[in-house]
Amino acid sequence: MNDSSTGGYLSPAAVSPPLEDAELDAVFQQMVVGITGLPGNMVRPRWQPTVPKQPEPSVNWCALGITVQTSDAGPAISHDPAGEGSDTSVRHQEIDVLASFYGPNAKQYAQQLVDGLGIPQNLEQLKANDMQSVAEGSIRGAPDLLSEQWVRRYDVVLSFRRKITRTYAVLNVKSAGVEVQTPTTTAPVSVTP
Repeated sequence: MNDSSTGGYLSPAAVSPPLEDAELDAVFQQMVVGITGLPGNMVRPRWQPTVPKQPEPSVNWCALGITVQTSDAGPAISHDPAGEGSDTSVRHQEIDVLASFYGPNAKQYAQQLVDGLGIPQNLEQLKANDMQSVAEGSIRGAPDLLSEQWVRRYDVVLSFRRKITRTYAVLNVKSAGVEVQTPTTTAPVSVTP
C-alpha cells in the first residue's frame, strides 16, 4: 500500500467499498425481485456476455441495467490523526437504472416497482449499502416486434443516490519548518504537533 510520505498517486487503503459491477447489479436485481415478486431468474441483467434466449411473450420478466453513474463535483475530505493518520473522502453519486418489463403483465410489474420504492421497508437493503431511491421516471410503453409478433414492454428509469467513502493513507504532519518574512524582520517558526 502506498502512502503520502513518498509523493505521487495514492490508491485507496481498501479496495472493497463501494459495490461495483456484478455486486452492484445484484443489489438492484434483488430489489426488483423483492418488490415485484417476479422469480429471481426472471429479473435478468440487461447486458450479458452470452445472450440467453428471450422468454416467451406469455412470460412476465424484467431486464435490468445501470445506464449512468454521475459523481458530484467533488468529495468532502477529512483527516483522521489517529495512528499514522489517514484521509477519508466522501462523495455522492447518482445512479440511473433502466428496468424493462416484458410479458402480459409488464405494466403492472413496472407500476408495482415504482410504487414499492415509496415504501420505507423496501428501501432498507439500499440504505444498508449507503443508497437511497431519489426518483422514478415515467413508465413508457416500448413494445418489441419479435418473430412477427408484438411483445409488450414497459420501460422505467429509476434514480438512486449513494454515498461513496474511501480512505487514503495520508500521514500526519509531524513537523514543518517555516520562515516568516516581513519588510523589517525575519523569524523562523517551527511547527510540531
